[in-house]
Amino acid sequence: MSRKIRAIELSAEERQLLQEGYSKSSRHAFRKRCHVVLLKAEGRSSKDIGRIVDMHEVSVNNWLNRYEAEGITGLFTKEGRGRKPILNEGQDALIVRAAIAGERQRLSRAKELLEQRLNKTFSGKTLKRFLKNITAATNA
Repeated sequence: MSRKIRAIELSAEERQLLQEGYSKSSRHAFRKRCHVVLLKAEGRSSKDIGRIVDMHEVSVNNWLNRYEAEGITGLFTKEGRGRKPILNEGQDALIVRAAIAGERQRLSRAKELLEQRLNKTFSGKTLKRFLKNITAATNA
């Protein structure tokens, strides 16, 4: 029993935008989704595309639906996805800077004080990463 392969027609402009997204984007997920649409425009089946890009055929069809509904912007990951940060730049930056200024030589002690003051638990690596990010943001 043969299944009908869903076809997507792309204009030259759409194809060019997708090819640029596929070859030049810094986001792996976005590149993968552009690739899915480009492969589908070649007439491939969702199952074949899934094997090529290491994605289930249901996910392939979901991304195709989103592309048809929203265009290329639908292939970006929407805001609010993923794990929420433990330390917030807007709320916690001043408190963290003050704690680090008070305990410059002992980051572990500053971490303990911050955990008590903010009523949050986090690792030393999280604190170091947060410090690196807020320092980079102020230097930029």
